[in-house]
Amino acid sequence: MRSIRAPFARSRGRRAALAVTGLAATLALTATGCGPSDDKASDKSDSGSAQEADKGSGSDSGSGLPGDLADRLKEHGIDPDKWKDGAWKNWSKDDWLREAKDFVNPVIEGLWKPERMQKAKDPNKTIAAKDATADQGQTDPDPAPVRAKPEKTPYHDNAAPVGKIFFDSPKGSMVCSGTVVKDPRNPGKSNLVWTAGHCVHAGSEGGWYRNITFVPSYNDLGKSEAALSNAAPQEIAPYGQWWADWVSTSGEWIDQGASSGGAGAPYDYAVMHVKPQEGTKSLEETVGNALEVDFSTPSAQSVASMGAWGYPAAPPYNGLIMHKCIDKPGRLSLDPATPTMYRIGCTMTGGSSGGGWFRVVGDKSQLVSNTSIGPADNTWLAGPQLGSGAKQVFDNMSEKYGSQ
Repeated sequence: MRSIRAPFARSRGRRAALAVTGLAATLALTATGCGPSDDKASDKSDSGSAQEADKGSGSDSGSGLPGDLADRLKEHGIDPDKWKDGAWKNWSKDDWLREAKDFVNPVIEGLWKPERMQKAKDPNKTIAAKDATADQGQTDPDPAPVRAKPEKTPYHDNAAPVGKIFFDSPKGSMVCSGTVVKDPRNPGKSNLVWTAGHCVHAGSEGGWYRNITFVPSYNDLGKSEAALSNAAPQEIAPYGQWWADWVSTSGEWIDQGASSGGAGAPYDYAVMHVKPQEGTKSLEETVGNALEVDFSTPSAQSVASMGAWGYPAAPPYNGLIMHKCIDKPGRLSLDPATPTMYRIGCTMTGGSSGGGWFRVVGDKSQLVSNTSIGPADNTWLAGPQLGSGAKQVFDNMSEKYGSQ
């Protein structure tokens, strides 16, 4: 069974309002309860994430960003100039930085050209059948498949916060999905993007991925591959590229995440702080919208519907078109010692991973999970609950780096 992993300039006023109302109208959600979840919770989730709340580090094309990048590169025996000239392609065990403090992501101008973006692959991953079928008394029956539907175009009017995340791994260039989220300590000027942990770090089997960049409203008009063959960069990336200069994920994902999903799957989330490759405005100002993150872990039974957004890249999809699935969530338990995951029917494939799961409370859309794992036959998706551990990762990012 396979895990699905998947990843700026001029939107204002009316576009922002349209984006919010568009998501709300599409989801048509009614929440019957927002209190503490009656799903399985774990002390390990709280304590583990508390201890590892700063699983991230900083980057820059020069200086003046978190962690003094050039000096930190040199501390690891890395020549910044050689890194940009191709030394980043060295994935030997000794050169693959793994620990929280080790993440580096120098901007390499011109690396992510439109043709390279289009060739990026979905990070195909397998979860063991015994794990996916585990029933600890908290797993609901498999949901019926829900066929993913293309989002309406232009995306900036209907799902402005959603985009693609590109990164390099030992297997080549890869792609995930991500969502612009609000930063409560920097209202209206957020530079935070929510995604999956496996979109930024290989878990127990490796280290931090490289050259991580976010492209909101990728292929905004939903053009075909043929129509994009000679596309200008602004057609592919209407709001530009935003490089991650700091990334945080859960300690459980770094320590226990695996290509089989592993025990880290219920903690498979991450927050990126990004900076524009060009310009000085914040991501939220540029895109014109961002979503609040709901850390209340509403029980699956109390939520009428959840919607998953992303850019599926594995067949029958090609990664160019934003899709969505909406379904009543159920529960998936992989281990009695870890929190249950949300699960919905959905046919999205690899590349959609990391994409946000949204629900509507009142008239507001909120991010409540992200795509993490799914089966080989692409009939459902599962995402982690975002409880106190996820909130601590998020708060740590907002407090330390949000204003930068």
